[in-house]
Amino acid sequence: MKLYLKKVIAYMKNHHVLGRCVFGAIILTSAFFAGRMARKATMAITTTSTLGEQVRNWGLGGYKEGAKPSGCATEEELKKYNCYYVAPGEEKVLYLTFDAGYENGNTEPILNALKKHNVKATFFVVGHYLDSAPELVKRMVNEGHTVGNHTLTHPSMSSITDKESFEKELNGVAEKYKELTGLTMTKFYRPPRGEFSERNLEMAKEMGYYTFFWSVAYVDWNQDSQPSKEEAFDKLLGRTHPGAIILLHSTSKTNGEILDELLTKWEEMGYHFSTLEELIKK
Repeated sequence: MKLYLKKVIAYMKNHHVLGRCVFGAIILTSAFFAGRMARKATMAITTTSTLGEQVRNWGLGGYKEGAKPSGCATEEELKKYNCYYVAPGEEKVLYLTFDAGYENGNTEPILNALKKHNVKATFFVVGHYLDSAPELVKRMVNEGHTVGNHTLTHPSMSSITDKESFEKELNGVAEKYKELTGLTMTKFYRPPRGEFSERNLEMAKEMGYYTFFWSVAYVDWNQDSQPSKEEAFDKLLGRTHPGAIILLHSTSKTNGEILDELLTKWEEMGYHFSTLEELIKK
C-alpha cells in the first residue's frame, strides 16, 4: 500500500494539468482510492471536496466524450468567488485561453490562426512576457484579444497568504501592461499551475478580479516532449464539451502548427467561440 501511494502521488505531481487534488484526502481514504485507481491508473482523480484551505491545485476528472468534467470544486462553490472553470448550460460554445509565460516563436502562428477564423482569445501573461515580447502583446490588443493576469513572477500563489504580497503579484503585471499599452488591464486572473487556496480566491475577488481555471487541457507545455498532431487532436477533440474553457500554452510548437486545423475541426463539430467577458455575464 505504501508503495502504491508513492506511485499515485508521483503521478499526480508529474501531471499537474490533469489534477492533483488534496493529498491529505487521498491518505485518509487510501483504501477506497486504491481499488479505484488500480482499475483506472491513468485517469485523473475526481473529488467532490468542498472549497477550503486544503485545496491547493486545480484538477479535473471524470472525462466523458462531449460531457463536462468534474473539478476540485463545483461551479456553484467557485462562482461565489467570481471564479469559473466552465460555462453553465449546454450551449455549444468554447472559450479559448492561452497561458503565456515566455516567448519562443510560437505565438505568431497562433495569432495568425485566430485572425483567420476571427476568434478572440484571452492570453494570460506573466511580467516577463510583457518585457520580452511587447510587440506581440500590442498585436493581441490590436486584434481584439484580451490580455489577462498570470502574475508577475509565476510563483506558487497557494503559499501566499498576506494580501500585500498577493497584490504585488497582480498589480505588478497590471502596471507593466498599462505602461506598455496605455490601457487598464482587464481584471482576469489565472493562478500559475492552477495552484490556489480559498484565501487566494477571496483576495482576488476583493481586488476586483475574476479567476479562471479550465475544463479542457492537455500536456502541451513540456518543450522536451511535444505531443504529435494526432495526440493533440485525440486529447483536445475527445475532451471538448459545451461551455468549455480551454487552456493551451502559447509556447507549444504543436499548438502553433495545428491551431488553424483545430479551429476548423471545432467549427465542423458545431461549436462557436465566445469570450470570457461574455461568460461572466451569464
